[in-house]
Amino acid sequence: MRAFRLAFNLQDRHLETLLNASMSTLERRRRGQKNLDPVASERLDRIATVSHLAEEIFETPVTATDWMSTPNTALGGDAPIMLCETELGGKQVRRVLQSLEWGGPA
Repeated sequence: MRAFRLAFNLQDRHLETLLNASMSTLERRRRGQKNLDPVASERLDRIATVSHLAEEIFETPVTATDWMSTPNTALGGDAPIMLCETELGGKQVRRVLQSLEWGGPA
C-alpha cells in the first residue's frame, strides 16, 4: 500500500476512495499485517492492469505513472487512476489508452 501511494503520489482522501477504507483502517491492517478486503484488492488489481497497459504504451514507468496521476480532458478532467475505482471507469481509461496506442486523440 505504501509503495502504491508513493508511486502515484496519492493524497489520503484519494487513497481512501480507491481502497474503500479510511486511513485508520488501512493503517490498522498494515500494522496487523492483514490483507486488504476484496473490494480494495480488486481495485488494486484493476489499477495494476491499467498501469501495465499505460507502461506498454508510454514505454517508461515514470511516464505511465505521470499520465495515470494527471487529470485528463478525455476522461472528463479526472485523473485516470481515480477512474479505476470502478470497472466501468477502468474500461474508460483503457479505451483512452488504446486510442493513444492506435494514434487517435485522447
